[in-house]
Amino acid sequence: MGRKVIRGAMALFILLAMMITQSISVSAAASKLIPSVNTTSKVVALTFDDGADGTNTDQILNILATYDVKATFFLTGTGTNHHRQSIRNIVAKGHQLGNHSYTHPDFTKLTATQMKSELDRTESLVKSVTGKTTKPIFRAPYGAVNNTVLNGVGAAGYGYTIQWNIDTIDWKGLTASQINTKVQSNIKPGSIVLMHTGAGASGTPLALPTMISQLKAKGYKFVTVSQLLTYQNTSTNKTYTVKSGDTLYRIARAYGVTVSALAVANNISNVNLLRVGQVLVIPGTTVTPPATTVTYTVKPGDTLYSIATMYKTTVSKIATANKITNVSLIRVGQELVIPGTTVTPPPATTVSYTVKPGDTLYRIARTNNVTVSALAAANNITNVNLIRIGQVLTIPK
Repeated sequence: MGRKVIRGAMALFILLAMMITQSISVSAAASKLIPSVNTTSKVVALTFDDGADGTNTDQILNILATYDVKATFFLTGTGTNHHRQSIRNIVAKGHQLGNHSYTHPDFTKLTATQMKSELDRTESLVKSVTGKTTKPIFRAPYGAVNNTVLNGVGAAGYGYTIQWNIDTIDWKGLTASQINTKVQSNIKPGSIVLMHTGAGASGTPLALPTMISQLKAKGYKFVTVSQLLTYQNTSTNKTYTVKSGDTLYRIARAYGVTVSALAVANNISNVNLLRVGQVLVIPGTTVTPPATTVTYTVKPGDTLYSIATMYKTTVSKIATANKITNVSLIRVGQELVIPGTTVTPPPATTVSYTVKPGDTLYRIARTNNVTVSALAAANNITNVNLIRIGQVLTIPK
């Protein structure tokens, strides 16, 4: 009798576990595949995949700063480990971060658990190095995406899988002129341009000044990926009816999307099999803008009122979003969620750093190219020999 009870209890436990697992998998929305954005506004997102070496990262950052351009960098874990200061510089310059996996594997060959591990490891490392998140945007290594990947990535917390409609293939060693020609010939409102920071893409830093100048002359504005998504028109998806002689490659090229994006949107497993009269959905024409999760780190002298004014919202809304009961009490280093706004945060004048075991104020100052006295003044430190592990320091520019 006792064994029957135990077996019955175990069966019930297994059934409940299965129900919970199914519930979780159903509730996790698939990541949205974004090859470009459907808009009439002349906006373009420059994106850079940062691999293992990141040779040209700082040079690219200097050029973008010169032309007052904000871009999006998709980071790998191995690259972040290799050149941490360059990754910090990306954040210091006000650019957006995205997740590009840890070891750059083909995600179509991974299990959901392996995908999550790749993404979580990179997210954890990037947060420890920069204090910033890579969510909610992901770029698949090699652009290898299918429905299984979108489901796995979405379950891991990445609502948007960002591809591109302009591939500079700069990693092949193309010249600056060749790279720029690819961009200028294919640019359209809502474009996403793919470039790289590694040594193999030596033509990219040389191409950027001319590329940016010519696009500005055409009336284009440069935005981050998350900013680009807010320009997305919410009209009905475009469709295309397959005609005799059509190929998926030809249709993808005509609409400025990738073959893989077109295949995923239409559940096509064999890209060589199309039938005349088949109606295809063209992806990248309907996207709900991401939930606004702009954050702000409290600095010395800040008040909830001054922060609310900066972001054109109200004190009560910020207080509610952050569960603040006393609006007069906020602390330096506290990270606040700014609710219900798509306002671009003002240019960062400071960067924050969390004190780690073994740190000294001198070492932190030297790493961030500031003086000890400036660092002490920015953080109201009277004794430069006394800092505590976990303390959040403001790094003045």
